[in-house]
Formats: sequence, C-alpha cells, structure tokens
Amino acid sequence: MKPIHTFQDRLRIAMEIRGVRAVDLARDTGLSKARLSQYTNGVYVPKADAMHKLARVLGVADLWLEGYDVPMERSASTVPNYPDIFPIERRRIPVLGEIACGTPILTDEQHDSFVMSGTNLDADFCLRAKGDSMIGARIQDGDIVFIKKSDMVANGEIAAVVIEDEATLKRVYYYPEKSKLILTPENPKYEPLVFMGPELDEIHILGKAVAFQSEIK
Repeated sequence: MKPIHTFQDRLRIAMEIRGVRAVDLARDTGLSKARLSQYTNGVYVPKADAMHKLARVLGVADLWLEGYDVPMERSASTVPNYPDIFPIERRRIPVLGEIACGTPILTDEQHDSFVMSGTNLDADFCLRAKGDSMIGARIQDGDIVFIKKSDMVANGEIAAVVIEDEATLKRVYYYPEKSKLILTPENPKYEPLVFMGPELDEIHILGKAVAFQSEIK
C-alpha cells in the first residue's frame, strides 16, 4: 500500500482542523522548532517515533498522517481488547496560559492554543502549571491543569486563584466568620498565603481544578 497524499499535506490539514499552531505542536510533542519546520516544509519525513508523537498530539491516526487512505480519527480498533483499556473520545479545551505553582504569575487570557482531552472531562479551560509548589498533589512543572469555572470551591479543594492580576494554583481554605482565606501549597518548602479583611477584595477564584495531564518522561 502506497500513500495517496504526502505527509506534509496531511500535517498541514491536521493542524488547520485542530487549530494547532506550529509553536504549540513543537511544545506538546517535545520536537524542536527547527525539526518541526523541516517537517512542515517537506524537507524531511519523521521517523516512526516522531510520527507517533505528532499523530497523538493532533488526535489523528498514524497511518492517516503518513498519507494513507484510512480514516483520519484515531480508531478504537487499534486498541487491544483488554477489560481495563478503553478508547477515548476527544475534544479541544482552550489553554489560557501559565499558572504559578510557587510565586503567583500573570495568566494570559488568550485562547491561542488548545489541548485534546476526553469528552467525559467536565472542564471549561486549562492552564499550564509552572513551578513545584503542588508536587504533593502530583502536579508537576509543565503539567496541564483542567479547570471547571466556579467563583467558590469547598475547603481543601485545589483551585486556580487570581490575586490582583496574577494567578496561582493552591488548596483553598476559607473562614467567613474570620474573613480569612488561606491558600496552601503542596510542598513544605513554601509557606501558605494568608489574606484577611479588605485583602479579600483582591482575590478571585477562577475555578476548581478537576484533573491534570502529565507526559511520561
């Protein structure tokens, strides 16, 4: 069986359909920008490992991306029939920017990039974690954290919280009778952030963290 389209054509089509920019594809696959530029310009065709990374991030079948006459979507039939393995239906969730797991940082309210997730994930947007203050909750630097919009969360839940114009990810503890809010990290080397009285006017909860996505390294 010979390809009916070039890899370059299929890569361009997939990026357009998924709304993925070259810079996002390079970041999410771990491939260098220079190498990805060579792929998009038709200088090289990726080897099997790089092809699989590209197909996985774009949510397309490996063979389709290689140019063969097969369905574009990744097929459940390619998954072994074991009771604990199941196919994932996918949808795009916008990435708003980075969120600090350490010192709060500015969050970028631009929907310029997206990640693919299972359709059963109840999230409105996601943020890329930066720092190590939430490693006790298994959230590592670079992980994608999925957020469900809400202006309040239960005590002890992890939330994306805006402090003035900056955002951070912490466990939230609120004591209304004391007008006191404590944002607690999951790393003993960081101190909790405590806000009281008028300081609470500068705090806004974006939503509850409902899941995170890590790459196996």
